[in-house]
Amino acid sequence: MDVASPARAAVPEPAAEDTRRPLLRWGVHAGWVLVLALGTELRVGRFGFHPSDQGFILAQAWRVLHGEVPHADIISARPLGSAVLHVADFALPMPLFFGSSFLSMIEIIVATIAFAALVTRRRVLDWGPGMTAMVAAASLINLNAFPLMAWHTVDGIALTACGAWALDTGLSKNRALARRGGLALLGCAVFVKQSFVLAAVIGVVWLLLHPATRAGTRRVLRFVLDLLALGAPGLLYVAWVSLGGGFAEMVEQLTGGVPAYGERLLGLWLEDPEALTRAPVRELAFFAAIAVVLLAVRLPGDRLGAAGRIASWVLVLAGAAAVVWTVVDGRFTGSSRWADVLWWIVAVSVPVNAAVTRKVPWAGLLVLATGFMTSLSWGNDTPTLLTGTLALTALLLLSHVVPPRPRLARRWVTATAGLTAVAVCGWVVVARHDQAAYLDLGHDRLTEDLGDVTPAMAGIRTNPSTHTFVRQIRGCLDRFPAAKTAILPDSPFAYPAFGLRNPFPLEWPLPLEIVGDAPERMLATADELNREGGYLVLFETDSIRQLATGGPVPESIPVDTPVFDYLGLEKAIQARLTGRAVTCGSFVGKYAP
Repeated sequence: MDVASPARAAVPEPAAEDTRRPLLRWGVHAGWVLVLALGTELRVGRFGFHPSDQGFILAQAWRVLHGEVPHADIISARPLGSAVLHVADFALPMPLFFGSSFLSMIEIIVATIAFAALVTRRRVLDWGPGMTAMVAAASLINLNAFPLMAWHTVDGIALTACGAWALDTGLSKNRALARRGGLALLGCAVFVKQSFVLAAVIGVVWLLLHPATRAGTRRVLRFVLDLLALGAPGLLYVAWVSLGGGFAEMVEQLTGGVPAYGERLLGLWLEDPEALTRAPVRELAFFAAIAVVLLAVRLPGDRLGAAGRIASWVLVLAGAAAVVWTVVDGRFTGSSRWADVLWWIVAVSVPVNAAVTRKVPWAGLLVLATGFMTSLSWGNDTPTLLTGTLALTALLLLSHVVPPRPRLARRWVTATAGLTAVAVCGWVVVARHDQAAYLDLGHDRLTEDLGDVTPAMAGIRTNPSTHTFVRQIRGCLDRFPAAKTAILPDSPFAYPAFGLRNPFPLEWPLPLEIVGDAPERMLATADELNREGGYLVLFETDSIRQLATGGPVPESIPVDTPVFDYLGLEKAIQARLTGRAVTCGSFVGKYAP
């Protein structure tokens, strides 16, 4: 197998000069990653805020930081690996929500780099400015219209990409630390979300098929140790939960959610075959036709001579145009299914590449598998967060099936072209987010800085209605101080933002998140609060979705205003609590000092 991230080469004289050069190159690459991530956060990520999604993972991490045990103390339909990972967000030397978004963008960029290194079979230090710029552009497309926030799908993609990259390096160069570190990362991916269990399967298959695994006299012991590295994150997680008394609850919660099968991705055009004639799905039909002709031209090898080589490059350019046009036609909207189209384009590219090169493009299969795992979701069942990588992978797989071209362009030309791609992608991402941030208004209406309310949210801009909503929570906390505070049902951001301790075992009791014995435990918690006192439970009286449209937020309401809930659970908790009924801004609540 070729090397994706090769071992350090022997250093010729003079040693000092050549030692500095790789360090300088690593510094340059680290620098552009940090600059791109910070620039994206400053111009895109911090604009727009919604109190539900954008604090969910941080709220779980806040619990873990205070010693709560997953599944025993925290009900979750997914393993809480992301909550463990994002404890690190609280250590960043910047406001919590700003720093968490910045870290998420770094994850997206590094994952894009890892996949590109695997597909190109070239180490990052050998990339020219053109390739580096293309990867940067792909990172921006991976973000597209998604909000920059801590999220388990982003974590799963990053762990899978970096784990596979490290595993490939370790196997190719016989580096035990890299190999087992990569396996450990693949094992971690499973515990951010069940859909990434395929990452561990990929790790095992990779080990079994790689020649390095079958070489050496101690291969059995080495294989056993490798499997232990893969399983170590899971063993530690299960041991932690079991020692905390939550093993039975973990099994019940992780198996009790609504399953996702990826049927929308796999059946892209089956329900409506005429979709193959409409944008952006029509680009798939166009690309497939090009692929068939390209196979006919390339399978005879060089026997077609110069005409065959010219035809090959023309076909590849046409295929590249189909990929680019898919992104354009997709308009960065999930409803257009552009991510699904790109996934299928890669699915066509893989066998074409394999047939021409006579080698299985394992990295292309890994990208496909990751796209499928990404689509296994309740709310975003499409590989949208992998669109840039899918597009870049298709382009790279196509370029590998044509004869090498003469080097006609100077480095400054490729660099200029790459930087132009970055600028265009950046402009499109900014324009898309400015038009309407995730569950928020357009850029010109995001006039309020949430740092006015709490330092943890400094720099985050939102519309006046959402700002009023968050400010009212701050006012309620000042008026009714309590050791235990909950805001139900849709404000998980408040716990880390205001340093609150939620007495209930759920941050965000959406219907799909209520698994296992969640209703009984929520009501039992209400009984416990009645016995112990010292609590404030606030209830929202309107759907929080109205904040996304800038709807009015009343400054005061009657104490008997009906509360908003999904399944009757919030109303049952309100009726169960015996504290004093209070009203505060747009909230009603129960308070027992």
